[in-house]
Amino acid sequence: MRVVGLTLTLLVLTAAFALAADNDKPKNEKPNIVYFLADDLGWADVGWHGTEIKTPNLDKLAAQGVKFEQFYVQPLCTQTRAAFLTGRYPSRYGLQTGVIIGNSYGLSLEERTLPQALHDAGYYTVILGKWHLGSEKEYQPLQRGFDYHYGFYSAAIDYYEHTNELGHDWYRNGQNVKEKGYSTDLIGDEAVKVIEKHDTSKPLFLYVPFNAVHFPYQEIPNKKLSDQYENLHGQRKIYGGITSVLDDAVGRIYQALEKKGVLDNTLILFSSDNGGPTQPKQASGDENISEPSNDRNFRASQGMPGPADNGNLRAGKGTLYEGGVRVPAFAIWHGKIKPDTVSDQLIHIVDLYPTFLDIAGASLEQKLPLDGADFKDVLTENKTKPRKEVLINAEVNRGAIRFGDWKIVISNLDADNKENAKTELFNVKDDPGETNDLSASNSEKLKELQELYEKYASEAIPSLFRFRSRNSQTPR
Repeated sequence: MRVVGLTLTLLVLTAAFALAADNDKPKNEKPNIVYFLADDLGWADVGWHGTEIKTPNLDKLAAQGVKFEQFYVQPLCTQTRAAFLTGRYPSRYGLQTGVIIGNSYGLSLEERTLPQALHDAGYYTVILGKWHLGSEKEYQPLQRGFDYHYGFYSAAIDYYEHTNELGHDWYRNGQNVKEKGYSTDLIGDEAVKVIEKHDTSKPLFLYVPFNAVHFPYQEIPNKKLSDQYENLHGQRKIYGGITSVLDDAVGRIYQALEKKGVLDNTLILFSSDNGGPTQPKQASGDENISEPSNDRNFRASQGMPGPADNGNLRAGKGTLYEGGVRVPAFAIWHGKIKPDTVSDQLIHIVDLYPTFLDIAGASLEQKLPLDGADFKDVLTENKTKPRKEVLINAEVNRGAIRFGDWKIVISNLDADNKENAKTELFNVKDDPGETNDLSASNSEKLKELQELYEKYASEAIPSLFRFRSRNSQTPR
C-alpha cells in the first residue's frame, strides 16, 4: 500500500510540476494570422454567392465573420502576391504585367515584405503552397522573411506529379522533395502539422496560397466529392471537384486551429488571387482538358476562356474588368469581428499589409511608402474606411482605376498615338457588370478619373516582364 501511495504522490507532483512549467511559459498576446489564398476562384463559385459549386466549409467560416463584397486584387497571380506581401501596387516595382515563370527576375529585393516585418515582430512565419515571386535563390521565400516554406516556386503545377514546364517543382525549405499525393491535400496536411507542432508562446503567421483551383484541370482523388457534380460537364465538372478539395482542406486546417485552442486569438482571412477564367458552360466533356500545353499556359495567363463563374461581373482573369479583379473574400476573428456581417467597404489586397502589421503590433516604419490603408477598425469596430480609390493596374498598353462608385478602363494605349486609346467609364455601384459605358455622357467624371489615373501611371516603372525561355529550369 505504501508503494501505491508513494507512486500516486509522485504522479500528482509530476503533474503539478508540469502544469507549473506550462504556466511559466511566456503567454502570447499577439494574435495569430492565417491567410488562405485560392488561385483563380470565380466570384460566384462560393456558396454565399449562390453557386452550383459546393463550398460548405468556406460558407460556414464566412458566416462566422464578415464577407467583403468589394475586395479587389490584381488581374494575375504574381501581381496579387506581390501586392499582398509589399502593401504596394506592382507598378511601383515592375511586376504589373504578366507573371513570373522561369525568368531570372523576381520581387524587387528593395521591397520590405510582410513576413520580414512580422518576423521582426516575433512571429513564426510560414508559407505553404504557391510562391510565384521568383525562383532564383535570392528571391525564394526563405530569403524574403519566411521561416518555413513547403510548396512550389512557379505556377500551373500538376496536382499529382508536382511538375510544370520547369520540371519537378516541389520544395521544403529549399530542398527538392518527391512526395506522393494530391497537392491540395498535401498542403492541407502540412498546415495541420504546422499548427499541431506550433509553440503557442510565439505568434504564428500562416500564409496558405493553394494552387487550387488553377489549371491543369485534373480529376480529383476523392470520388465522393466529385460525384456531387454529375450534373456538370467538361472543365466545369472537374473544376467543381477541385474547388471541393480546396474547401475540404480549409475545413481541416480550421479544425486544427480549433483543436489547438487558439481560435479566439487568431485572425483568419480568405480570398482568391484574381477572378476566375470564364467561358460558357460546356454541354459535354469531350474536350481533352487534363494535358497542359505551352499554348494553354499562355492563354490562361492572358485571361482566355476557362471554367469559372464570375456571376454578373464582367469578364474574368487577366482582364481589368470587375470579373478579373473583384473576388470573394471574408475574415473571421472570434470575439473581435461580428459574425454574419457583410461589408461594402472598398478594400484592396495592398491593405492587408498595414492591417496585419497593426494587428501584430509590428512597425510600419519603412523606406518605401505604402499604397495600402489600414482597415483594422473596419474589422473590429465596423467603422467606415476612408479609402476612396483603388488603382486596378497601370501597364504600358492598358490600365484602370476606381474612385468612389466610378471606374475607368483604358485599353489600346500607345505612347506614339494616344488617339487610339479607348477609355470606358462605369458606375460600378449601379452597374457591376460594366454594361453601360458612360464616357460620352459624363465628360467631367471621365476627366477626373483620367487625371487621377495619369498620376499613378506617371509613377510606374517599366515592366520587368519578359517571355520566358523554353530552356529555363527551376533552380535545384
